[in-house]
Amino acid sequence: MIRTLIVDDDFRVAGVHAGFVADVAGFEVVGVARTAAEARAKVRELRPDLLLLDIYLPDQSGLTLLAELATDTVVLSAASDARTVRAAIRAGALNYLVKPFTRRQLADRLASYARYRGVLDTDRGLTQAEVDRSFRVLHEQDRTLAPKGQSPATSRLVSERLRATRAPLSAAEVAAQLGIARATAQRYLTALADAGTVEMRLRYGVTGRPEHEYLWAAGG
Repeated sequence: MIRTLIVDDDFRVAGVHAGFVADVAGFEVVGVARTAAEARAKVRELRPDLLLLDIYLPDQSGLTLLAELATDTVVLSAASDARTVRAAIRAGALNYLVKPFTRRQLADRLASYARYRGVLDTDRGLTQAEVDRSFRVLHEQDRTLAPKGQSPATSRLVSERLRATRAPLSAAEVAAQLGIARATAQRYLTALADAGTVEMRLRYGVTGRPEHEYLWAAGG
């Protein structure tokens, strides 16, 4: 089993990611840390094989922690600027996944990491072909997919609206704010809820049937 430590200051996000990891064969979550200091202590105590690391931590940048720890790391962050991505790679990140992401996207990267470890699981010298293969398999399944029939651009718009609002919104409210059909908003919100990116709740009014509302749950 590949022992995985999740480092994220938002306990809800950490829980979502732990659920994602638990669904991937060969991986187990051995702990969760919410600060850089806690992450250091848990790395010493638990000796994980892999860190899933957020950059925005309350006591220190995850980039500083990444450069310090000699542990394989995949960065999971809302930071999407080129400077931050380059800094993460320079500090030693094996992969970088921008929030929000789906269960499938993380699972694909974890599966690639497992194969990467398999190629390098030897004490003998490697051939150049084996070195090349280790780099290739590490990223062979990197991709960003929207559910079948959906636009990645629209999915991101819906995600960013919920994330910016930081309050529950119904499909009708999302549709009105983005200028799209209610049925379209409902379809994308349902997909995001299925992926664990948003929380789905019931909103009870004074009269009539309750309606679904959606709250951002993938961290910032």
